[in-house]
Amino acid sequence: MNFLDIFQYSFIIRGFEAGFIVAVIAPLIGIFLVLRRYSLIADTLAHVSLAGLAVGALFGVNPIFTALGATLLSSLGIERLRMTKKIYGESALAIFLSGSLAVAVIILGIAHGFNTSLFSYLFGSIVTVTMTDVYTMLVLSLIVLLVLFIFFKEIVYVTFDEEAAKISGIPTKRLNTVLILLAALTVSLSIPIVGVLLISALIVLPAITALQFKKNLTKTIIYAEVISIFSVLSGIVVSFYLDLATGGAIVLLMLIIFMLSLFFKK
Repeated sequence: MNFLDIFQYSFIIRGFEAGFIVAVIAPLIGIFLVLRRYSLIADTLAHVSLAGLAVGALFGVNPIFTALGATLLSSLGIERLRMTKKIYGESALAIFLSGSLAVAVIILGIAHGFNTSLFSYLFGSIVTVTMTDVYTMLVLSLIVLLVLFIFFKEIVYVTFDEEAAKISGIPTKRLNTVLILLAALTVSLSIPIVGVLLISALIVLPAITALQFKKNLTKTIIYAEVISIFSVLSGIVVSFYLDLATGGAIVLLMLIIFMLSLFFKK
């Protein structure tokens, strides 16, 4: 089989389009989550999105939209709990993670388990990516990019010195809420490509790998983008020719690059 034969299939083209969108957005949010030690938020919101997917499957609604609604509402709830300081931040994440899993299990039981479409959302599958998914992901990604562009300097300031930012009059609480909402959007748009179970790896791994090189923020973001785009597009190709789960192939490539970065760092 000729390598270029892969481009004869329309679902591959859609997969590349969706994958590129995800690959660009995920590291941008991942860098700030990792630097602020919010990495577990991505994992928590991914599990919350599973409950949203289950709701969509039960009522016959596009699961991406219900997952988006669930992650956005939960992100606000998580930040609200964290700001009250009645419980530790990690505890708030644990509550939402376990609670959303419980809701998902109950709803899936009512809906008589996974169907083929919902199962693909667990591990990612480019075969099931539709043009509606691509357009939805494009709109969500543009929203994320626009908000990041508007608040970039403030988010960077809060990321590196929240106390100084607060003293300077920057609304740190509001910016924290904005960041977690952007994380929720990123989780939702990543579902069709890598699936619920591997979303957090897609968001966090390129950022962690890029940080190993100890460059300034701009170079770190560029490195993370290159790693992410290469891993996602290569993962799609590998999954096609070797008949593997798309999400697994992408994350495995990211893990290999991460291990190589540790090796060459030594």
